[in-house]
Amino acid sequence: MTDASPAVVEARGLTREYGAVVAVREVDLSLTAGEFLTIFGPNGAGKTSLLGMLGGAMRPTRGQVLIGGEALSYGDVEWRHRVGILSHRGFLYGRLTAEENLRFYGRLFGLPDLDTRVPERLDRVGLAERARSQVRQLSHGMRQRLSLARALLHDPEVVLLDEPYTGLDPSAATVLRGVLQELRDNRKSVVMVTHNLTQGLELATRVAIQVAGRFAWEGRGSEVDPAGFESRYHAVVEAGTRGPAAVGAGLP
Repeated sequence: MTDASPAVVEARGLTREYGAVVAVREVDLSLTAGEFLTIFGPNGAGKTSLLGMLGGAMRPTRGQVLIGGEALSYGDVEWRHRVGILSHRGFLYGRLTAEENLRFYGRLFGLPDLDTRVPERLDRVGLAERARSQVRQLSHGMRQRLSLARALLHDPEVVLLDEPYTGLDPSAATVLRGVLQELRDNRKSVVMVTHNLTQGLELATRVAIQVAGRFAWEGRGSEVDPAGFESRYHAVVEAGTRGPAAVGAGLP
């Protein structure tokens, strides 16, 4: 990032504690328009808690989140129009159809063009033919794609994705990759958490490995060798579990 590029989303000293457990430890990040950050890490590293704080679903114990240079205010709803979140929960209503779910969220956001916007989003995630199907009748992978359509319905500037490839077959994964490519091409700021080392590197302009709540390693996507990344990942995780002093020592 250059100094001339304003940050779209920032985290400053972001920390989240659950009693004696520190899930996220003083994480700093700053993304400009078009940057795609992929975060890898083992279970329990605090990745989901980090996304929750970036998306306003969880208050940090310490630190600050800024969207477009303005500190996130939990009492104000306007910033929610700038952020789209795909989480494990999905936020879908099983007895409503795919189309009805999107229309419901579209009305919450006050979107005026739902007759056009809803079918366009369903078609983009490969669910045009299931528009009238109740969500409870859809497979897990279809619900995942519908949740993605919901997260992108209001055309947010910042997109937060928690394990978006989970439960997708190869065809659906290809659809997802196309959507993510469009987000990058359209200069959205994306933060994606994933365990899939191969798919996670495909579009990343920046990469981080989170261990024990910290970013134990960060790098540019263009500088990462996919063939050697798995060994780097395991070395970083192993060093990170031994404590902060070990991180970076002797890593490839």
